[in-house]
Amino acid sequence: MAENKKQVVYHVFTRLFGNTNTTNKPWGTIEDNGVGKFTDFTKKALQEIKKLGVTHIWYTGVPHHAVINDYTAHGISNDDPDVVKGRAGSPYAVKDYYSVNPDLAKNPENRLKEFQNLISRTHKEGLKVIIDIVPNHVARKYEGGATPKGKEPFGASDDTSVEYHRDNNFYYIPGTPFQVPEWRDGYVPLGGEKHEGVDHKFSENPAKWTGNGSRLAKPDFNDWYETVKINYGVRPDGHYDFDVLPDDFGGKDHKTHFEFWNERSVPDSWVKFKDIALYWTEMGVDGFRYDMAEMVPVEFWSYMNSNIKMKNPDTFLMAEVYNPYEYRNYIFKGKMDYLYDKVEMYDSLKSIMQGDGWTDHIPVIKNGTQDIEHHLLHFLENHDEQRIASPDFAGDANKGKPAMVVSATMTTAPLMIYFGQEVGEPAAENAGFGSSTRTSIFDYIGVPHHQRWVNNKKFDGGQLSEDEADLRDFYRRLLNFTVNSSALMGAYQDIHFYNRDHAEYYNHHVLSYVRWSDNEKLIVISNFDANDWFGFELKLPENIVQEWQLSDGNHTITDALYGVEKTLKVENGSAQVRIDINPLESFVFSVK
Repeated sequence: MAENKKQVVYHVFTRLFGNTNTTNKPWGTIEDNGVGKFTDFTKKALQEIKKLGVTHIWYTGVPHHAVINDYTAHGISNDDPDVVKGRAGSPYAVKDYYSVNPDLAKNPENRLKEFQNLISRTHKEGLKVIIDIVPNHVARKYEGGATPKGKEPFGASDDTSVEYHRDNNFYYIPGTPFQVPEWRDGYVPLGGEKHEGVDHKFSENPAKWTGNGSRLAKPDFNDWYETVKINYGVRPDGHYDFDVLPDDFGGKDHKTHFEFWNERSVPDSWVKFKDIALYWTEMGVDGFRYDMAEMVPVEFWSYMNSNIKMKNPDTFLMAEVYNPYEYRNYIFKGKMDYLYDKVEMYDSLKSIMQGDGWTDHIPVIKNGTQDIEHHLLHFLENHDEQRIASPDFAGDANKGKPAMVVSATMTTAPLMIYFGQEVGEPAAENAGFGSSTRTSIFDYIGVPHHQRWVNNKKFDGGQLSEDEADLRDFYRRLLNFTVNSSALMGAYQDIHFYNRDHAEYYNHHVLSYVRWSDNEKLIVISNFDANDWFGFELKLPENIVQEWQLSDGNHTITDALYGVEKTLKVENGSAQVRIDINPLESFVFSVK
């Protein structure tokens, strides 16, 4: 999915974005702590997100998942707190794939229409919409009440007398009822509040396998007990009841993949998820984020994604895959556009930000994934990861600045930021089920630094401190440059190791590289040290001087972020520039 300019995804937890309630009572109800709505994404809010330098919004937690809130007046069954994590519920325990979370609607009866209106508003402001699809598991109490006529919810026609059948949607433990896990570490559902549903019972007979693959009728407390695993035609012994892709199919386009599956019988769960994705595609959703994609066979992804791309070739498909040895399989055979670059790039940047790692490691990682670098999406925060500003990560949001510059400018891949990251949100509150350092995805909670930017829904940053406003200004400058630069979709060369060898005082706290296109040439330098400034003569290798056709003499170079000007001196095919770089400072110099 080649693009002319970089893409930036704004990952927002939908129910938290517009919540202005600051009570933050642990295990608080929706009345105690409040909840954000689809309607909070006003024209002004969307315009400000767009102005930040964003191209796509990933609205997390849209599909109707299990929640502890009484919507029976609206024809929605209550969920059981014994198999729901938190009070607001995990967005990754979906209860109905053809509906949306009633918490997010001003009028729950009208919830789907309110989401359709949000899609329209988002598009009107020039932004694209991404939502979650969770293919590996669904809520323990999946109902699919809004499933269209002619289609069936998951499990509706399953033969529950057998552990496995190719066209069953779930795996079963015949003759054995489900048992709620034993609670540990002082955990009690809803924080110990008296509730008729908290009775350590949940009716499911026969028991189903749990989402993380546990085959126990009584899963462990640490299993994904609130979910059940989807059967994709993989037998309990691991053998496949579907055709595998030929070895050369990694090089085939989505149309060829579509035609391959069009001629073959596939397991029922494949068809159900394909229908779900096409339902949202036809509604105007522009892309999907796939949860735990590597827990599902790559052949399914070939089938699913080729069907989606036949409807909309520009659909933005990104996925969680954490095994680097499988990256190429899921990109080429699975037809994914983008995978999280967590295990290598994120983990390495995190180590450097924490003061342990060396920048020498980053060009090595980049080199090792050069063939797939466009497909490895970069981030420093998301709903699963610790906030940069939390003490357990870096303890200071400014320590994310150099890593953010590198994440944004080192490759042609998209960049993702998490709402509140741009104002230094530390996730310090005790939310209940969720733990501090991560903004809770399970609880009704407020997000304090972000709320100061929301400023009672003026969305103007009116309550931000000077430091928070400066940080957001940094993100705005960086992201807007990112989405407008042609060089960032062009060529790359490391100059870090060249300067390690040739530039006195240049060291492992600093990172540098060059990027260029036909009409833009960039020199990027970042200082990851939080305490020390460095001064050195940064040098360009001779092949870059030749490639860029730099004539002898002095060239003014200008930083794209803050306008700092320096002089690049070129003489007899060699080039150098005096750099004095402050702690956590970065330069993105444009060479004219």
